[in-house]
Amino acid sequence: MHTVEEIVARMSSQGLRVTDQRKTLAKLFADSPGYLSPKDVYEFMGKTYTGLSFDTVYRNLRVMEELGVLEQVVFEEGVKFKLHCREHDHHHHLICLQCGLTYPITFCPMVQTAVPDDFRVVKHKFEVFGYCGTCEQEETATQP
Repeated sequence: MHTVEEIVARMSSQGLRVTDQRKTLAKLFADSPGYLSPKDVYEFMGKTYTGLSFDTVYRNLRVMEELGVLEQVVFEEGVKFKLHCREHDHHHHLICLQCGLTYPITFCPMVQTAVPDDFRVVKHKFEVFGYCGTCEQEETATQP
């Protein structure tokens, strides 16, 4: 989902009330190629909607994640969100720590993971963090 219209349509089709705040939130993510922290979103939204609470912003991020509009990833500095990628099959990600560029991992490591018989997996995530080629070259170029 990349356009505001697609995001709004998804919210509406799932019975979520589409408010001006949610449209603004949809536009923010449609226009942002990388990951945004709840604080980033709160600061952006606060410029337009005075009196908006951090709890309201965070609740909307969670709702949009539950609808499959956003993906949540836990970085060392905390949780961040980005638009759900267009991959339809189950997949995981390689994520650049500098620019946020994300590549899909087209196989699932869980397939090869031995799970004990007395454990039922209900959900899993697998992300690999590193540096994309462009950021790696920039880092190498700036080192003496």
